[in-house]
Amino acid sequence: MTESGPIRVGLVDDQQLVRAGFRMVIDSQPDMSVVVEAADGEQGLRELTRVPVDVVLMDVQMPNMDGIEATRRLAALELSPKVVVLTTFDNDEYVLAAISAGASGFLLKDAQPEELLDAVRTVYRGDAVIAARSTRRLLQHVGPILAGATPVARPQLPEALTKREVEVLEAMAHGLSNGEIAAKFFVSEATVKTHVGRVLSKTGSRDRVQAVVFAYQAGLVRPEDLLRG
Repeated sequence: MTESGPIRVGLVDDQQLVRAGFRMVIDSQPDMSVVVEAADGEQGLRELTRVPVDVVLMDVQMPNMDGIEATRRLAALELSPKVVVLTTFDNDEYVLAAISAGASGFLLKDAQPEELLDAVRTVYRGDAVIAARSTRRLLQHVGPILAGATPVARPQLPEALTKREVEVLEAMAHGLSNGEIAAKFFVSEATVKTHVGRVLSKTGSRDRVQAVVFAYQAGLVRPEDLLRG
């Protein structure tokens, strides 16, 4: 339970069984509750502008309005909820488009219940879903797309980044959580949070997900690195 009550969750997915499964998992927790359910992006927008929601689990491919456009419109709202995109391995490019539209992360539909719950709590705290096992698996698939920018379009690592900040960015791109990064470099989580904040600022990234996209596009991390690790 948060200080302001349970985390309010919205489910936007055209598959009723998927929504029912997610609702059952989420409503089983004392600190979160499903308050909005919708079968497509259009209906989701109507409901999400009417009912206050903290975190939205958003499918990508839906009728009437897909999850990318719905995410883009939600991100434009003054008090926009955090959006976690739900996906499968066969729509990686949609995932990247949704992240560009303002999503705070992505989660595979076959994620374990504890991963789903952790994603909701992580995004609610203001972080991005980039460290879960499912996200690491997905990064192996989207990596080639992220690294596929033409040489002219590839961003350069800012000179202002310190050696340690580059190391932290690389660790983030490998899907390590703040706790795992702290253990890797033998520092406190508070120190890692400071480094992450500076990385976001210096790379012009909105959140952790955008920083990872930046790391791939800048060539700091290659898809084959994940396949080995």
